[in-house]
Parts: sequence; structure tokens; C-alpha cells
Amino acid sequence: MRTFRTGLLLCLFPAVWAADVRLGIVGTDTSHAPEFTRMLNDASAKDHVPGARVVAAFKGGSPDIPESWNRVDGYAKELREKWNVEFVDHIGDLCSKIDGILIESVDGRAHLPEVKEAVKCGKPMFIDKPLASTLADAREIAKITADANVPWFSSSSLRYSDIEKLRVPDMTGAFVWGPGPLEEHHQLDLSWYAIHPVEMLYTLMGMGCERVTRTYTPDADVITGVWKDGRSGTVRAQRPYGAYGAVVFAKKNRVESMTDLKFSYAPLIQQIVEFMNTRKPPVPNAETLEIFSFLDAAQRSREAGGDPETLQ
Repeated sequence: MRTFRTGLLLCLFPAVWAADVRLGIVGTDTSHAPEFTRMLNDASAKDHVPGARVVAAFKGGSPDIPESWNRVDGYAKELREKWNVEFVDHIGDLCSKIDGILIESVDGRAHLPEVKEAVKCGKPMFIDKPLASTLADAREIAKITADANVPWFSSSSLRYSDIEKLRVPDMTGAFVWGPGPLEEHHQLDLSWYAIHPVEMLYTLMGMGCERVTRTYTPDADVITGVWKDGRSGTVRAQRPYGAYGAVVFAKKNRVESMTDLKFSYAPLIQQIVEFMNTRKPPVPNAETLEIFSFLDAAQRSREAGGDPETLQ
């Protein structure tokens, strides 16, 4: 039998020889941790996303947030026992075991200190929503990763939902809605859950918002942004929970809408896997930072009784 060199085989059959990207999770206090792991590690699942596997994790957890402490141990147990994920005592212990990092902690306050440790690995990072709990923390995350030359991106799974079907080039404005429960420890209160409909708005409108007004009631928030080109976009964040939907306004009085919008984690995970290979963020960091500037302006508008506030 004729012998071929390994290098030639790799050139001829790269898909066969390419190894899965090894991923490490930081924070097992969100349902995303077991769900992402299942979809990546279970090749028999109908919604399986190939190309990466979760192999290690750091448990984390926030003792002052019930949504964290009452789930973190259970999800960690599932990852360990069902998916054979190795757990480490320190974030730095992940470095030699993985090719990329998923910052999954449900508490946005935890992300900056976690990134400070994770960035030492020099591996690309996906930072789950919310990126942070303040605009200052979001900017510090961007600075730390830039200084270390570590690529990252953050995104809601709603960005890769059916909302994309409503994007039109002649859009004049949009109205989106979704859940908006608040969490007392997050300084930017909309970052906790309303980040989803806000990302939907930015998926449709793109960057360029200049000022924001916010009307707060116990049942809902209505946040309206005005863009540099004169377009306006509005988010209705409903409490406690509700469906997602959107209406898009275009030229010549054309209106497109989508109610009870459907979404899946799979398209986002596909973007994550591709990013881990290319190191090119599918969502520009500048857009993510503008979203947090939008949230910051909305917070200031609420504190000012609904007065318009400019983005910093």
C-alpha cells in the first residue's frame, strides 16, 4: 500500500482531520450552560451543532441572586455527570484544556472580573448576555481584551431568530417587544432581560442612535431611540414575561410585522463555533458597546422622569 504523508492528507481531507474546538464554560448558573453543552456534545441530537465540544468548566455563581445560587449546583452536576465535563477550581486552570471560552454567568456584574482572569488564557471568548451590568464595565471589558489582543463577541440568541427576515434596506423605523423583568443588583436594569428586545431593535436598525427616552411603569418600559439619519426605533419591555415580536416600517407606507417570534439557540451556537475558528466577531464590538450606551441613556432617562438623554 502506498504511504502518504500526514500533511498531504490534511490538505486533501481537512474536514476529516479537523478536531473539534475544545470549549470551557465560566459560570454554570444559567440554563444556557447545559443547553449549549447538550447541543454541542450530543451528536445524536436533532439540533446538534458540530465543530466544538464543551470539555471543562468553572462553576462560579452569585450568592445574592436567587436565579444564580438556586441553579448553579444542579447545572454543574448535569454537566459533570451527563456530559463528562471536567471542573476546575480557578478560571486560569481552564487555559491548558481549551481552545475557546464561553462566559456564561447569569450575573452581568461577574463578567468583568471573570474576563480579567479568562483573558490571560489568550483564547477567543463569547460573553453571554448581559455583557455587563454597567456601561463602564462594558467599556473596561473592551479595553482589557483589546490590550491582550483577545477577540470576543456578545449577543442575544434573538439576534439570530426570525427577526432577520424583517430587515429591509428602506426601513424608516421599527417597533419591537419582548420580556423585560428587572433584577435589583444590575445598575442598568434593562440589561438583565430587556437586552433581548434591545438587540432585536439593533439587529433591524443597526448603529447610529443619538438619544433615548424611556417611560417606566411597573408593568412595562417603553424606550424610544432616535438615530442620526432621522429614523426612530422603539422597544416595549413587558413584565413579567411575554412573547417576542416586531413591526418594521418602510418607505411608501409599507409595513411588515412578526408576532410570537420564534427562536432557537442553534443559530447563535453556529456563530460561536465559526467565531472560535476564525476569531472574527459576527457582531462588531462597537455595536455591542453602543447597545450598552443605549441602555445607559435609557437608565438616565428613567431617573430624569422620561427626559431625553444622549448616548455617551
